[in-house]
Amino acid sequence: MSDKPKRKYEPPKPSGADAAHFVAKAAISAIPALGGPAAELFAALVTPPVERRRQVWMEEVAEGLRRLEDQGKVSFEELRDDEAFIDTLLHASQAAMRTHQQEKRAALRNAVLNSALPNPLDESLRLVFLSLIDQFTVWHLRLLKLFQDPEGWARKHNHDYGSIYAGGLSLVLESAYPELRGRRDFYDQIWRDLYLRGLVNTDSLHGMMTASGLMAKRTTDLGDRFLAFIEEPEDITDGGA
Repeated sequence: MSDKPKRKYEPPKPSGADAAHFVAKAAISAIPALGGPAAELFAALVTPPVERRRQVWMEEVAEGLRRLEDQGKVSFEELRDDEAFIDTLLHASQAAMRTHQQEKRAALRNAVLNSALPNPLDESLRLVFLSLIDQFTVWHLRLLKLFQDPEGWARKHNHDYGSIYAGGLSLVLESAYPELRGRRDFYDQIWRDLYLRGLVNTDSLHGMMTASGLMAKRTTDLGDRFLAFIEEPEDITDGGA
């Protein structure tokens, strides 16, 4: 037996009786034409990746909480008794199991960590934002961040928009993300989603604007609060060193 002390936030190793296994089997068994062997096949297909996702998710969240506590920013004992935080963690965990996309998983992790800090967002707004992360694609997150500060985004990514003197915001978008060129129907839908949810203040990417207008901030106050919610807490990357 090892005398090595167990780390406070070290998540348990997954067992063969993983809950996802039973959920998957129960779900497929409930379909009349797909019981028995089909349920076993479905469980064999789904359980391994779900279990991997769960383990990685627990490790990422646990490590983040450990660093925040090391910095004196959170108390594990207080979080354990904070029902609103537990709700946030459970909602984020469910969403994390539904995606393999690292950008979305990082946004969910950051949402949990920001909810652990003092003076978090109102609980209802947290749940609204978590629902948005779950529904959104990575492109929703990318467009929102880009148009919060196009010039700042360019500096951070060492990007040159070139000589854009006038035109629509789509010029900025396609310059920042060349892979979206020729995909107007797709990114227009993304933009409509952001606008209808009150996260951006302009209803179209194609209205004519001056160069200064193209570089102007397009996120609303709600959009800024959403982005702050999914940003990594300050100093957590290096543990406050």
